[in-house]
Amino acid sequence: MRTALVIGTGLIGTSAALALASRGVVVHLADHDPEQARTAAALGAGTDEAPEGPVDLAIVAAPPAHVAATLADAMRRGAARGYLDVASVKGGPRRELEALGLDLSCYIGSHPMSGREKSGPLAATGDLFEGRPWVLTPTRDTDTEVLNLALELVSHCRAVPVVMDADAHDRAVALVSHMPHLVSSMVAARLENAEEAAVRLCGQGIRDVTRIAASDPRMWIDILSANPGPVADLLADVSADLDETVQALRALQSSDEAKRREGATGIEDVLRRGNAGQVRVPGKHGSAPRAYEVVAVLIDDQPGQLARIFADAGMAGVNIEDVRIEHATGQQAGLVQLMVEPKAAQVLSTALRERGWALRG
Repeated sequence: MRTALVIGTGLIGTSAALALASRGVVVHLADHDPEQARTAAALGAGTDEAPEGPVDLAIVAAPPAHVAATLADAMRRGAARGYLDVASVKGGPRRELEALGLDLSCYIGSHPMSGREKSGPLAATGDLFEGRPWVLTPTRDTDTEVLNLALELVSHCRAVPVVMDADAHDRAVALVSHMPHLVSSMVAARLENAEEAAVRLCGQGIRDVTRIAASDPRMWIDILSANPGPVADLLADVSADLDETVQALRALQSSDEAKRREGATGIEDVLRRGNAGQVRVPGKHGSAPRAYEVVAVLIDDQPGQLARIFADAGMAGVNIEDVRIEHATGQQAGLVQLMVEPKAAQVLSTALRERGWALRG
């Protein structure tokens, strides 16, 4: 791939353009808002000047509701040899294109499974997709050259290609992305009118659950409007679980011992099913999840503290597998939780204590 046209210079489009440009591809940028395209160009994502002729690959990064129309316009203009979109829903846009009677041999649907809570070109980064799954949804009609161009794009973005059927993809993202976002928003909504004294008690648990609720509602309306059925089906299942859980909690309030036991059994059931589902979430680099030991270190909120911890861990020959930070309420301090292989936990704990760190536990 020598040339590309990115249509839509938001977070995803600009991030893909940055990755391509950094690898020597000549990238042309277009957007319904010319100022946004100019911003992306200023960031080094390419040029906002129109290409003189067809490019190798046109990448449509428009909202799902506008993907088919944007693709159809580009295809009728002969803008590229191959066409690809990065919308989070795949079945609907393809059916719209089919209804328009377009030749879809030069088109492939795709979805990079990566993003941020922020949107727009200023939130973009060239390594946004690195190590993340990038779904491709070819059909028997997809031209081999177009599939190869898509694979080259995924490679330039250092993502991991995953081939799926379009409708299977839509059901999958409803489960792992769209439904969780709505649940997160529902939990966060409980905080809107909560007493300030209660909100001040927020810890890492509520931060984890509500983090994705910070995303742009307008963007999510577009996404959910393109995949409402599978999301509604999943929420209906969640609703049934909620109803049963509420009944179980009410039973725990009963003065009847048998009802309390029944309530406890119901709560245990949902918690155990949650355990069973959580362990299926892929671990580091998409591998099977692994159990790590946690080494908890108390730190002051000062520049360089994390760098010192990682440097000391490196000197001890210990690889940090993951890290979480829990900030203390009302204090300029926090707790850094370092996840390491079980056999390395004691080595790291000893090394950090010797270097003056205060450990918890």
